[in-house]
Amino acid sequence: MSFGKELQLAVPVGNLESYIQAVNTVPTLSAEEEKALAIRYHQDNDLDAARQLILSQLRYVVFIARGYSGYGLSQADLIQEGNIGLMKAVKRFDPEVGVRLISFAVHWIKAEMHEFILRNWRIVKVATTKAQRKLFFNLRNSKTRLGWFNRAEVETVAENLGVSPETVVEMESRMSGQDIGFDLSDDDDDKPSSAPASYLQDSSEDPSLLLEAANSEDYMMENLSTAMADLDERSQDILQQRWLSDKKQTLHELAATYGVSAERIRQLEKNAMKKLKLAMAEQMDY
Repeated sequence: MSFGKELQLAVPVGNLESYIQAVNTVPTLSAEEEKALAIRYHQDNDLDAARQLILSQLRYVVFIARGYSGYGLSQADLIQEGNIGLMKAVKRFDPEVGVRLISFAVHWIKAEMHEFILRNWRIVKVATTKAQRKLFFNLRNSKTRLGWFNRAEVETVAENLGVSPETVVEMESRMSGQDIGFDLSDDDDDKPSSAPASYLQDSSEDPSLLLEAANSEDYMMENLSTAMADLDERSQDILQQRWLSDKKQTLHELAATYGVSAERIRQLEKNAMKKLKLAMAEQMDY
């Protein structure tokens, strides 16, 4: 079945507006044309049919991207991410279900835009869980005035979105913050720097703490070696093979080596570990 309509997109030259004008010149498809192209793509792997399906929906990606203009991100980037979502939707679209392509593709287009916004809106991620993601994209629409929510507004938003009031307060705080460079350059050396690098401390690099940790590790290893030396040769070997070797052996492998059951090896291991812990505890008391 052929409809004699070959969709083409003139390659835009210049800015984003040129691209938008170009995609708006691509004619839309009827339901019958759309279904026929989808069948050609899925049954015959006709990539030209897939291309025509994508071209016919590009204008809708632009429309959806405009709804996310308040996040301070490039419209061109949002459209590009939305186009990726559209391609994924075309690949998964089932023409026999009886819905139009755009109705199916909206989810995929928005999903790609959402991921892009969450990755780029802040240096530090503002939303990681499903509830936080839902709240992030609904919180802006829930504000009826400038300024912070009062308690009644927090509880109303939490109830409407199905999250806890604490989650609403936390997300509002995250969205209100701004990224700050860790080490800002300051031309005026006479003024104290306000960059975090000037007042945040990294205690993990404290020389005294590093020395204390190294000494503690050496002391523990010395105690372990002393306690291991008090065990019989078989117990030492079992613990060595089970816990200290690069290629740890199983109970069954050790059972085959010593000609006993795996359960016997487990018992020997348990007794050896008990003696080892007791010996190390006694050394710690001195």
